[in-house]
Order: sequence, then structure tokens, then C-alpha cells
Amino acid sequence: MGRGYTIFDTAVGRCGIVWNDAGIVAVQLPEAREIDTRRRVFHLYPDARESRPSPNADIAIEGIAGALRGQHGELADVALDMTGVHPFNQRVYALTRAIPRGETRTYGEIATRLGASGASHSVAQAIGKNPFMVIVPCHRVLEAGHYADKISPYGGTISKRHLLSIEGAQPGHSRTLFDALLPVAPPRPPH
Repeated sequence: MGRGYTIFDTAVGRCGIVWNDAGIVAVQLPEAREIDTRRRVFHLYPDARESRPSPNADIAIEGIAGALRGQHGELADVALDMTGVHPFNQRVYALTRAIPRGETRTYGEIATRLGASGASHSVAQAIGKNPFMVIVPCHRVLEAGHYADKISPYGGTISKRHLLSIEGAQPGHSRTLFDALLPVAPPRPPH
């Protein structure tokens, strides 16, 4: 069998999943409209055919739907097809899968765990290319200061902040345009 895909319901909208005999190839979080989600899947995987999910894809769909409802979605045993994924990215994704629900790490922390402490930019690039949304919970890996920044192109209209709030995680700070406009308070004089 080649690649198959299906569109499925979740609490945040209709997601897409692509698989083959080796495992999950990609998960697409919802775009603004289902047709846009389908277009994204077709654009990225034009050879995938809509079909009934494989047993592995069924487990992934159930786990993703549960996770997006705020439940502990069981995704640890879902097989992924890492064909064509750079070995460094594979290592980043393995560490990211091990981050417990409701917790976050920084790009620098992941780089240090990989033994490449100066590679936080490379970790950020790997996270930005994550095709396995939710299964590889890239929303749990944040920039320094724990700012909830951009998500993979497979993220659709969903933000890291939204995914973290579903899990009950609170990143340390959230930068907004409003925050950038606020003046920094002067230090208080000693009493």
C-alpha cells in the first residue's frame, strides 16, 4: 500500500493524518476550513489516497482526539515513519515525545540533552519542521523565557499557546504586542 490519509474530528476542528505501512507520515491540525486542511494534506502528500485508517493510524487518531479534548491521549506506542527525516531532527523528536503532558522545555534544554548545547537554533528549526503534530508534542518546546512562539506549518490555525492551555500547562511568560509597548517599571528605591 502507498500512503493513505483521512480527515477526522477533534475538539479543535477537523484534522488530517497521513500514514503508510511503516507508520504515521504526518498529522495536520485544522486550518480555518476543512477544505483548507484537505488542500494542505494534498499539497504536501499528493500521492496519498483517502482511505480507512490503518490500525496504527486508528490508535493515533484516538490519542490525538483525546489529547485535544484535554485528556491524556495515549500516543507513546504510535509508530512514525521517519524516512527522509534528518537524523538530528529524529533525535529532537524522540526527546520531545518524552516531555510529560503539561510540562515544557526550551530549545536550549533540548540541545543540552542532545549533547549539543550550542544547537538551540537547530532544535528550533527541527521543531519548526515537525510533521507529527501532537504525537511529537512540539508545542511543549519553547524559546528561552518559555515564550509560546510559532508552531510547525502542520499546526493549521492552532497556536502553541492554545495547545498548552488544553494540557493545562502555563509557559512562563507570553509575549504580546501589548507587552512590548509597556514601559519597564523603574526600580523601587530602598526603604
